[in-house]
Amino acid sequence: MRVNATNRSGLGRIFPILIIMAIIAGCAGLDQPSKPALVPEFVPGLLQGYLPLESHPNSLALLPPPPAMGSAARAQDEEISKRSFVLRDTQRWLLATADADLSFPHAAGTFSCALNAPITEADTPHLYMLLRRTLTDVGHSTYAAKNHYQRTRPFLWNNEPICTPHDRAFLVKDGSYPSGHTAIGWGWALILSEISPAETKAILARGLAFGESRNVCNAHWHSDVVQGRVIAAGAVARLHADPAFLADLRSATAELAAVRKRDLKPIRDCNAEAAALAIKPSLAQ
Repeated sequence: MRVNATNRSGLGRIFPILIIMAIIAGCAGLDQPSKPALVPEFVPGLLQGYLPLESHPNSLALLPPPPAMGSAARAQDEEISKRSFVLRDTQRWLLATADADLSFPHAAGTFSCALNAPITEADTPHLYMLLRRTLTDVGHSTYAAKNHYQRTRPFLWNNEPICTPHDRAFLVKDGSYPSGHTAIGWGWALILSEISPAETKAILARGLAFGESRNVCNAHWHSDVVQGRVIAAGAVARLHADPAFLADLRSATAELAAVRKRDLKPIRDCNAEAAALAIKPSLAQ
């Protein structure tokens, strides 16, 4: 094609503009985290985990039976359960109620105050996906023991309220031992401590409190909570042999670093959370 002098002059003006626009677009793209691949649902509302179901730790093989009636461990379960009653209708009870909600996007913010950073599908999509998929892996790992022992939950023994009465019909049929909520919360705490090691102390403290919320809610016995953490540790260890999990772990680490550079803050009320966590049974009496 022939280019006359007029065309050359016009192109000379346009090319620098196009180059500048491309650079600006490219820089803007750097601020946007990449999106993880879509993952199908395992059941409605829960994404498929990273591991095949048969690769999950076998909680029935790993855990001892729940404490027997009349044992010292059972007496401890009952004592801790009774002590939690005074927390009803306090800020700690409200936090335990919030902790019981494992739906997303709500659950993504559980550790945001401990991290001092938001976890959202927009800002940290790989981390958001990581939490959703590991919920399935860790939670499912508790079910061999749950289904075998079908331990009765404390609210059926003490006839006291639970913080999520709308869940009562499900909880009556779902074995209490070990605690699936606790396993998920502790699994997330272990994973997030690896992603953000500088916040390990705060993250693990929040993970412990997340499990204790099940005692506060009158939904689990103390021994359910303790053994839920054991299964979480096994599930997270197994996840570290999965390439897709490791890839998302690296992406999540980079996303969190980028969020910190932007100085984004948690979207939860961290002062209220800290006040709730400071309330202990002896202080509430």
